[in-house]
Amino acid sequence: MKTRAAVMYEHNQPVVVEELELEEPKANEVLVRTAASGVCHSDLSVVTGAIYYDAAVVLGHEGAGVIEHVGSNVTDFQVGDHVILSFVTYCGDCYMCQMEKVCLCESYNVARGFQLDGTYRLYNKSGDGILQMARIATMSEYMVVPQQNLVKIDHDYALEKAALVGCGVTTGVGAVLNTAKVEPGSSVAVIGTGGVGLNAIQGAALAQAEKIIAVDIAEKKLDFAKSFGATDVVNAAEIDPVEGVRELTDGRGVDYAFEVIGNPETIAQAYRMVRAAGTAVIVGIVHHQKEFSIPAQHFVTSEKQIIGSFYGSCQPRVDMPKLLSLYTEGKLKLDELITRHYSLDQINEAFADMEAGENARGVILFN
Repeated sequence: MKTRAAVMYEHNQPVVVEELELEEPKANEVLVRTAASGVCHSDLSVVTGAIYYDAAVVLGHEGAGVIEHVGSNVTDFQVGDHVILSFVTYCGDCYMCQMEKVCLCESYNVARGFQLDGTYRLYNKSGDGILQMARIATMSEYMVVPQQNLVKIDHDYALEKAALVGCGVTTGVGAVLNTAKVEPGSSVAVIGTGGVGLNAIQGAALAQAEKIIAVDIAEKKLDFAKSFGATDVVNAAEIDPVEGVRELTDGRGVDYAFEVIGNPETIAQAYRMVRAAGTAVIVGIVHHQKEFSIPAQHFVTSEKQIIGSFYGSCQPRVDMPKLLSLYTEGKLKLDELITRHYSLDQINEAFADMEAGENARGVILFN
């Protein structure tokens, strides 16, 4: 069958929207008609090569849709089911999965972008195989994906809202609640108030943090942060962000700092702005070739911790329905995250708006 999709053919070049050939689902796979795909900075990181895929690859890892066809051996899903796409494929049985660290599943040693049998499902007009970002590729009208990447949801949820739970909401809220386990009354700083950062702020509010400090260089994004629960803001374009955070915490520093940009400099800032025995949580994806450093002795004498958070340390089929329930209860903002809709053909414009800080979250809608 045919599907139109956003393809990255060359790093640091405009994305191409074109018609591709999509194979039918094989065993343990399903065909999903995409309803909506969020535009996330990680998609742009594939274009820049910070998250490295060999070209060509269909972008998109935050989405929701409706199942149109199921392959053999699919037992948990059926045609018509509404689903969120998870960008991790996990078995549920390996050592890490048994530790409830399913995002770190050890079972699938398959090259990035290929299906679990090591082959393609998408081909262009020249017959070349096309990779799928995170094995799903939500910036395509249709996707063939492993059933392990699906989370079934109730039909009552609008799919454009549910799509956001596929990455940004789960990653941000989960970093606070699952990875750091922020306690009530804590002080929190969030560096970077894009889509994931706003959800880290929401997570801090859900955790009943007493002081939530948003740090960014764009005033519009800091305004977004206030509406999502930030009690204070620091414009890092105007003052030193570490000093700004310390001034707001009686010179001590915050209990928790979340770096949600993916930059060695801001990772170092997160470490510096936490108090002694505080915790810096690294959420942003840094370019795969970059490193950061901290004073080794100070790391010991201050008893600070640095921890990573991948996908909010989530269990998709447990956490995503819980987040949708919080939305239903009025405790989690999803509607307010979407500041603009785009068509698939506007993908390059959507990336430009994201880089300019115009949106909390842009969403591509499909017919």
